[in-house]
Amino acid sequence: MKDTKYKRILLKLSGEALSTKDEVIDPVILGQYAAEIKKVHDLGVEVAIVIGGGNIFRGASAAKAGIDRVQGDYMGMLATVINGMAVQAALEKQGLYTRMMTALKVEAVCEPFIRRRAIRHLEKGRIVIFGAGTGNPYFTTDSTASLRAIEVEADVVLKGTRVDGVYTADPEKDPTATRFTQLSFSDAIQKGLKIMDTTAFTLCQENKLPIIVFDMNKEGNLAALVSGEDVGTLIS
Repeated sequence: MKDTKYKRILLKLSGEALSTKDEVIDPVILGQYAAEIKKVHDLGVEVAIVIGGGNIFRGASAAKAGIDRVQGDYMGMLATVINGMAVQAALEKQGLYTRMMTALKVEAVCEPFIRRRAIRHLEKGRIVIFGAGTGNPYFTTDSTASLRAIEVEADVVLKGTRVDGVYTADPEKDPTATRFTQLSFSDAIQKGLKIMDTTAFTLCQENKLPIIVFDMNKEGNLAALVSGEDVGTLIS
């Protein structure tokens, strides 16, 4: 094992990041993500993953289709299972050992989430993917990431996005936006920065669990981050 800043991480990925205009789950992006995760695993870091389902279905937008919110949220949870299975397949193609654990029972393809078992998988060097959210409607996958990170005693939540941190404004729309290298939880709340939803953010704040927002699409970023390099924005 090489000396790294973090020994156990929770990586939060968005479902939308896996999709392109032509593909719901793009195999090229999936392969790139798996290769980046392998680099970190090869450093001896224990990796847990939560991925959203927005590329397939968003529970919050179900009402537009006349679907009850609770039903829509459960549909969204199942979308995260599909994405999780795709990530699992890509990681195993890289020669990594994985386990997929879900908050809803889908026993033909996943294990049920049991905290002690999840920690044991991590200790044995398996990459653990958490699917189906918290198993409850009205909670986002951001909340799932925070909750699971606390439960498995991760050192940090790494939120992989398309931008290299938290900015004063949307850098894709405002060229004058500047990046924060570090923020306190209270600063982020006062500035109204939408890093994660309020429930997820509060969970991390109350449990003193740092969050790092970084660009997952830049090659080598994830490995550099866990090695202690100045990547992304740290909220602590």
